[in-house]
Formats: sequence, C-alpha cells, structure tokens
Amino acid sequence: MTEVAQNAPLTLSEALDPDWLSGALASLTGGATVTRVETVEVIRTVATKVRFKVQWAVGNADLCLKAFLDMPEGSSGAATRLVEADFYDQLAPRMSVRRPPCVAAIADRRKGQGIVIMRDLIADGAAFCTALEPFSVEEAAESLGQLARVHAAAPLLDSVPWVGRRIADLIAWKVVSVERLQELLDGARGEWLDVRTRDAERLTAALHALRDLDAAQPATLVHGDCHAGNIYRSKDGPGLIDWQMIQRGGWALDVAYHICAVLPAEMAEAHEWELLDRYLDEARRLGVQVPDGAAARAQYRTAATYGYYLWAITTRVDPTITGVFVDRLGKAVQRLESFRALGI
Repeated sequence: MTEVAQNAPLTLSEALDPDWLSGALASLTGGATVTRVETVEVIRTVATKVRFKVQWAVGNADLCLKAFLDMPEGSSGAATRLVEADFYDQLAPRMSVRRPPCVAAIADRRKGQGIVIMRDLIADGAAFCTALEPFSVEEAAESLGQLARVHAAAPLLDSVPWVGRRIADLIAWKVVSVERLQELLDGARGEWLDVRTRDAERLTAALHALRDLDAAQPATLVHGDCHAGNIYRSKDGPGLIDWQMIQRGGWALDVAYHICAVLPAEMAEAHEWELLDRYLDEARRLGVQVPDGAAARAQYRTAATYGYYLWAITTRVDPTITGVFVDRLGKAVQRLESFRALGI
C-alpha cells in the first residue's frame, strides 16, 4: 500500500488525472506511468465513489476510488474524511475482517483530505446490498460473524488514539438541534412510530444516557454504521465497507444496529435473541469479552438507541432508504423498551 501524503485531489477530475494516479498507484504499477483512465461509474452520496479502469505499460486494473470530492468551499468534516484512509492504512492490514482489498490510502492532513483506492468488487463479481433488500436470518448471522472479527481487534485500540467514542462526538458536535430533530421525526420517516418514540427530547436524553453507559463498558473496535447498505456479498461470504464511522465502544452498538437494520421489524422480533446468541458464541471463540445471558440482552436493548438516532438525524440519503431504516430501528427501540432501559 502506498500513502501519498501531499496534494491529495479535492475534485473528481483531479482524482482521475493520470499523472496523480501514477504516484498514488505506484505500489500496484511498480512505479510505471498510468497511460489510460476510463470512468465506469460515478456514485455521489455524502462521499463520491468512482469505479474506473486504469492501464499502464504492462498491466491494467479495475479500481474504485472513494473520497469527499467537489465539496462546497469551507465544508467541514476533515476528521471524517481522514478516518477511512487511516483505517485502511493502520488497521485493516492487522484485522481478519473481510473488506475491499485496498491498493492505496492517501491521507493529506494539510488539506484534511482522505482518499482510498480499492479493487473494484463489482468487477470481481461481488454485489452490494441495499436497505430495500432484507436479509435472511442466515445472512444476518454471517454478517454478524464479520462484526465479531471487528470486535476481536480490541487489542489494536491502544495503537490508534484517533479512534474515539462517536456517541460522545455526536452529542458534542450538536449535529442537529432538538427542534430540528423533532421536525424530522414528525415527518414521513416517523409516521409509523408511536408518539413517545418520536419524541426528540426523549431520544436526545436517551443518547446522553447511552453515552454514559457505553463509556463504562469494556471498549472494543466498532464499525459504527453496519446497516445493509454497508455490506457486500462475494463468493467468499459477506464483507464490510464504509469505515468512516469506526469508533471505540461496546460490542452491542454494532450488533443491535445491524440486526435491527437488516431485518424487517417482524423478523427481527422473531429472531433477534437467536442471532444475539450466535454472535456471542462466535465473539467468544474469537476472544472478545462479552457478557452472558441477561446482561448481554440488557446491553443489546439499550444499544438499539444508537442506530435509531443515527438515522433519525440523517438528511443526505434517499428519503425512501431513510424511511426504511428509521422505521425498523424505531420499532426496535419500541419493542425493546430501550428508553426505559436507559432510565428515560
């Protein structure tokens, strides 16, 4: 892997410039000059992902570049931009979790820009999941197995002080006001939830309580955004993408979020304790410190608040997808009585 720490591009046209790519891909090309770049697909959400083909004198490759590109001048979020590049550079090589093979991680701290260039999984036959494609129970169990591998990397935390507790950050950054959160929950995304679950003051208070509870638990490495859209399926099994929300925290933040996001509410209610037990067995096998029985269920109940809050405040995603996740996660908070478990 190569790190090009200077002059990271801020626009898509700069990122696909053959001269810049010649330096960024030196570990792949052996230092050869990139002679041709062909764009296959550009996907713009919060970040930009571009699939492209690249050629040099004696080789070629199908690649995917991810970065925050063509952002308005003065846009904030430099820490978020750098996190994924740092993950692929400092953590991924030391973990057993399945993720896209990375060929370059670029961290330009002067510009606050992070860029990751990976192998194009679609060209290799992989398929990306979506919120509108519910998992089967077995698929959920398989992806929970990959999350257990993330959590097994807890011993690496001492070497990555930049991995913080994201719940505390969400509160400190005041991403949305209580008033704005109430407006969002009063809209279409919250129409099938009961009025107490849609109460922005209660949800905000629950997040504060979860922050304090989670800080008192043993910390592990947490993916932080393990909904269906961040899972891919390959011939080798499921893998995880989008690591910009990686954080330290309790294992249940990932597990409750994942189960309640990838399964429709009725399926989650019917199978979540079975799936939780399967996760706990795999986590113990990998050496993760997890509690038994009632204690594990209690952590799961309270942790469901995290995923619900994340999607309740989301504004830059297709409203249909946002609505699916808010509904699934909000109903989880209802049936698990998460607010009550947090003392709210």
